[in-house]
Amino acid sequence: MNWINNYVRPTINSLFSRRETPDNLWTKCPECGTMLFHRELKENQQVCSECGHHMRITPRERFEHLFDGGIFTEIEVPDVPLDPLGFKDQKKYPERIKAAQKNTGEKDAILVVEGEIGRTPVVAAAQDFSFMGGSMGMYVGNAIIAAAERAVATKRPFILFSAAGGARMQEGILSLMQMPRTTVAVQMLREAGLPYIVVLTHPTTGGVTASYAMLGDVQIAEPNALIGFAGARVIEQTIGEKLPEGFQRSEYLLDHGMLDRVTHRKDMRDELVTIVRMLMGMTPPVMGDLPAPKETVETPDQPAEEK
Repeated sequence: MNWINNYVRPTINSLFSRRETPDNLWTKCPECGTMLFHRELKENQQVCSECGHHMRITPRERFEHLFDGGIFTEIEVPDVPLDPLGFKDQKKYPERIKAAQKNTGEKDAILVVEGEIGRTPVVAAAQDFSFMGGSMGMYVGNAIIAAAERAVATKRPFILFSAAGGARMQEGILSLMQMPRTTVAVQMLREAGLPYIVVLTHPTTGGVTASYAMLGDVQIAEPNALIGFAGARVIEQTIGEKLPEGFQRSEYLLDHGMLDRVTHRKDMRDELVTIVRMLMGMTPPVMGDLPAPKETVETPDQPAEEK
């Protein structure tokens, strides 16, 4: 009897028991509601395979798809004071910073790197909306300046992926000062004759839109990205009129001359390679490594033969 209770019954139960499935294997598309397998979603660069909705993607994931072989080198950014204003609301500012660092694994709301895309050396920066809404503080200002200085020193173009809710309120006027600081950094690129390309992603708003995010030589956006300064509700209340459908979205801004391109994330790499090489006066890109043509030998009596 002990043998049945201790061995046979547990064995049968283990064969027919319901296996637990991890909760993080599937992601529901917020646009169409389709359940997407996490591996397929990652391979598709966080874009829904059913409706094409562009979900948020971390800077590191973006750069892994952007750079050749997923290889890039981080650029050092000068440190900033942790809590210059001693700001506190429901939490102390340092506590919010530490929580965001733990959740994202990043030091702040932007990552600055350098590497090659399509064998073209570039400097790139990407904001992380998961880090306190991608808000622009002193660190973000320092990061953009460091990227611009590196681009000028190495004579490389600078590509920036924006995603932010605006300036960081916990740093007050110090965060607003990053608007002119980053504008000066962009001017450094202009004076050096280097391209500055901005890719606006969802969402890009506030003081970020009012400074470096709208100063690119070429302005590209991902589909259906929210781009603007003030919120639509604030604008409606101010002007007393109903805004048109799709207002502040990529496609609307493209139709009204605020953008140069709206590009799907899967096509972004090839688009950037083509634009960068054109602006840098380089030869057109070769998409893929083609085998060298075989040499042929011609004789008077026979057609050409391959060696």
